[in-house]
Amino acid sequence: MTTAGLLDTSVVIALARGLDPALLPDESFISTVTLAELSVGPLVANTLEGRMARQIVLQQAEADFTALPFNAEAARRYGQIAAALRVSGRTTRARAFDTLIAAIATAHDLPVYTANATDFDVIPDLVVTAVPSPT
Repeated sequence: MTTAGLLDTSVVIALARGLDPALLPDESFISTVTLAELSVGPLVANTLEGRMARQIVLQQAEADFTALPFNAEAARRYGQIAAALRVSGRTTRARAFDTLIAAIATAHDLPVYTANATDFDVIPDLVVTAVPSPT
């Protein structure tokens, strides 16, 4: 049986740092939100080496993965997630990108693979698979 999942930004970065790909689903996707997050990296890096390293991560992600868009279904899911978080007393502002990634994952009925599982732990109807970050 083939597994599929949506990798959050932390996992894409961890892959560049030596994360074992065997820990990931057979069919891995990223979101356009992750591409947006990764696109900031080269622009804010303090050194040429840092800029180049972050640019490589961005380009590798673009080459290796299909980026699922934030579409109309994801927008509806985002509304449901944001409302549930607000009712629980939490805010979506602190983790806006994570909430958007979760909305895309639930719209495509995919689990999220993340090195930061606590970022997603209060999001209803989301399956989260924790991936250890390489040391």
